[in-house]
Amino acid sequence: MDNVLCDYDRGKRVARLAELAGSTDEFVHQAIWDSGFELLGDSGTLDPVDYLRGFGERIGYPLSLGEWVEARRCSMQADRAMLEIVGQLRRTVDVAVLTNNTTLVADHIDTLLPELRPLFGAKIYTSAQFKTAKPDPLCYRLCASELKVRPETILFVDDLAANVAGAREAGLFAHHHTSVETFRQALAGHGLLREQ
Repeated sequence: MDNVLCDYDRGKRVARLAELAGSTDEFVHQAIWDSGFELLGDSGTLDPVDYLRGFGERIGYPLSLGEWVEARRCSMQADRAMLEIVGQLRRTVDVAVLTNNTTLVADHIDTLLPELRPLFGAKIYTSAQFKTAKPDPLCYRLCASELKVRPETILFVDDLAANVAGAREAGLFAHHHTSVETFRQALAGHGLLREQ
């Protein structure tokens, strides 16, 4: 999702959180991302209630769910070109999202990135629901099982090379996303995108 279907600017999110907490961007980033705390949410180690509570404790501010959602929302901008391609793809193949995130992201996706629901319906999955995270091959296999499809029938797309490698290890085809044009070329190579 992030940096594939939308441009994600973590700096904007951190700045919003730091403003709420009366702190600095550096402090918030260290407390949540550099410390490994965010991975506890992504991997489902912390449930949403404990994650949100722990998030607030770490930044020194009693963060509400609404504030957390708004800070996440303001850091995301839909990639219209990529979403247009998804709209074309879904006419002939099933499409789904697997994102490294807490389940709060899927629960609030209609606020965070409302453009996704019309394209993906209920097939918006977070790593946390599988109690693991990319690039662990188990994450992809569990998602494939949830989708009731074989891994070798999936083309997975991610902006991080490590996640692409994990997908391949799990038996999926995978594309390292760097631009809309190279994505179009990859789809054409797999016979998935017809010229309009």
